[in-house]
Amino acid sequence: MIILPAIDIRNGKCVRLQQGDYGLETVYADSPEETAKQWEEQGAEFLHLVDLDGAKEKKPVNAEAVCRIARSVKIPVEVGGGIRHQETIQHYLDAGVNRIVIGTLALKEPEWFCEMCRLFPNKLVLGIDGRDGFAATEGWLENSRIPAAELAKRYIGLPIAALVYTDIAKDGMLAGPNFAEMKAMRQAVPFPVIASGGIASLDDIRQLAGLGFPACITGKALYEGKFTLAEAIRAARAGRIDN
Repeated sequence: MIILPAIDIRNGKCVRLQQGDYGLETVYADSPEETAKQWEEQGAEFLHLVDLDGAKEKKPVNAEAVCRIARSVKIPVEVGGGIRHQETIQHYLDAGVNRIVIGTLALKEPEWFCEMCRLFPNKLVLGIDGRDGFAATEGWLENSRIPAAELAKRYIGLPIAALVYTDIAKDGMLAGPNFAEMKAMRQAVPFPVIASGGIASLDDIRQLAGLGFPACITGKALYEGKFTLAEAIRAARAGRIDN
């Protein structure tokens, strides 16, 4: 299993939110670019970037910072947040971003998302953020009544690079992932599912690896020093097998 350190960008800084609440923000670094370089130096194989302002404003806001990161590191990066146009996807790919995470429009404009998947095969990541089993949109500010797994199944057969599934209730809480929801999502679709939200310990990482997840995203636990990236990578490689 691969560990993807998360770099959430708001007002040009590296931050973390608690349960997606923009009013519960912790700033961890003034320079997301330097943070990215540090994770690379510590052994990161892939980075997960989120333009939090973009998700809220429904358009890229921190695109410059994202592009600087993509150009400054040698490892691949993916980015989500406010991406709603083909031109934005192309701009990020041209800047060196490897994968683009699409969330809200996959739910609200499924025909557009399908078209983009075919136009950019294996470059788009389906981002599904779940709250109580239902998909949330608009940077987690709105809830739908579409079950998260049902939304994911709509896109089976498309050339999707992966699916990032985040449990909002767990995100930033350091209370452990929702393993049951994560496992159900992994079993619902044939494409790779990246687990996100709530990772608090090395045991959480081992369990996700044991459940067969190819990758997981961790943010607050790393920034709060609950474990080092090197420890997380070792745990991911030694994950226990759970039925």
